[in-house]
Amino acid sequence: MAELPGCPGPSSAQAGPAAACQGCPNQGLCASGGPAALDPAVAEIKEKMEIVKHKILVLSGKGGVGKSTFSAHLAHGLAEDETKQVALLDIDICGPSIPKIMGIEGEQVHQSGSGWSPVYVEDNLSVMSVGFLLSGPDDAVIWRGPKKNGMIKQFLRDVDWGEIDYLIVDTPPGTSDEHLSIVQYLNSTHVDGAVIITTPQEVSLQDVRKEISFCHKVKLPIIGVVENMSGFVCPKCKIETQIFPPTTGGAEKMCQNLNISLLGKVPLDPRIGKSCDQGQSFFSEIPESPATLSYRHIIQRIQEYCGLHHTEEKLSN
Repeated sequence: MAELPGCPGPSSAQAGPAAACQGCPNQGLCASGGPAALDPAVAEIKEKMEIVKHKILVLSGKGGVGKSTFSAHLAHGLAEDETKQVALLDIDICGPSIPKIMGIEGEQVHQSGSGWSPVYVEDNLSVMSVGFLLSGPDDAVIWRGPKKNGMIKQFLRDVDWGEIDYLIVDTPPGTSDEHLSIVQYLNSTHVDGAVIITTPQEVSLQDVRKEISFCHKVKLPIIGVVENMSGFVCPKCKIETQIFPPTTGGAEKMCQNLNISLLGKVPLDPRIGKSCDQGQSFFSEIPESPATLSYRHIIQRIQEYCGLHHTEEKLSN
């Protein structure tokens, strides 16, 4: 969502009538309470999501920083615990890359009496994406905002997720229709928070600051920031080289300034891209990589956050 100076945020009582809202393309949307306002599907989504213990949104300020790659690895990592049920929802409507990364490209969504059946990667890892609804991987999705919002609503309401421990939502880059929709449809279901992905250079951090501002304005908790492509560790000599120099201190400095947790740094490893192209889990393919160790550390911190958040939620109720 594009913001004008002084924007009160879509969750504010002043959203729409405020002076700063005049001329904003989202004025009508915010004034009505967003796409979820007065929508009967909200109650249905709330009921559906009650059996989902943890909901994690993966965000990025710009494209190309490895957000979908991280979402896939987070899902794989959480699903290594066979006692946990994990679901990965891809709401990057115009660029659905999750089916390719998860090795299930070309699969079809089936309808049952209880709704759409997600596609299973493992017995405890399911995926839903608009990519499964296209006739081919090269088909372009040319939709306006309302149709995107409608598809997100269907994913949340009509997919037979079952009882799951972790729902990971892979979002498109930026702060636009899809982000407003997912936050507002899940607003009453207690989202654990967002994991924000960036790379070290300032051009990426600038957009991440906008993403952080968005989270604050829609009251979406921030679990923390992950710095992706944080140096290159040679697989042979183990020497680290900065491919994208952190000219302003990188994510670490930004997190210190904004008082946000830095969950970790994932170094570049060309084998990550190869694993994604082949639809394989990098964890099982290259278990000894420094990137694998970093991923595991980050996932552990996310699990700890979710466990603490769940305990606090139970106490408050």
